[in-house]
Amino acid sequence: MEFEHKFCSLQADMTVGDDLRIEGYASRFDAPDQGGDVVAPGAYRLSLAENRGVKMLWQHDHSQPIGVWEDLREDTQGLWVKGRLLEGVARAREAAALLRAGAIDGLSIGYRTRRATKNEGGGRTLMELELWEVSLVTFPMLPSARVAAKGDSLEPALRELAAVFDDARLEMTGR
Repeated sequence: MEFEHKFCSLQADMTVGDDLRIEGYASRFDAPDQGGDVVAPGAYRLSLAENRGVKMLWQHDHSQPIGVWEDLREDTQGLWVKGRLLEGVARAREAAALLRAGAIDGLSIGYRTRRATKNEGGGRTLMELELWEVSLVTFPMLPSARVAAKGDSLEPALRELAAVFDDARLEMTGR
């Protein structure tokens, strides 16, 4: 089964706490991504009602679950998620460190389109989506915001790594 991915990065909206809990918006309504697609309000309603157990993955790799989403819901802004990285999973501990350092700063949804319409910009308005997973990712497709992480006690090497990733992100988005 082939899934589509939609990326969202949310600086002010996502946090990672000392207990490896994370929360924020995985998707924003009516915000065009770099491919011109927008998610319409209500697009996740039926999928969330089906309660299929949305997975938390690392970089959309189905062989690398790194945590569990404990709460997913739509509100007026988009798809809000809350979960926790699993301390017993090495990649989850690495993901938490990278989030805190700012080296990764995005979320991306893995979904199948159930219903969509073409929009004037050449993209689609996604009216109904079948949500399968929400991943932590390096390069999000919706650049309007970035992931923010708590914790300023970073080693110099982690700060340098975060700066390299941030420079690459800015270069890729043409800024």
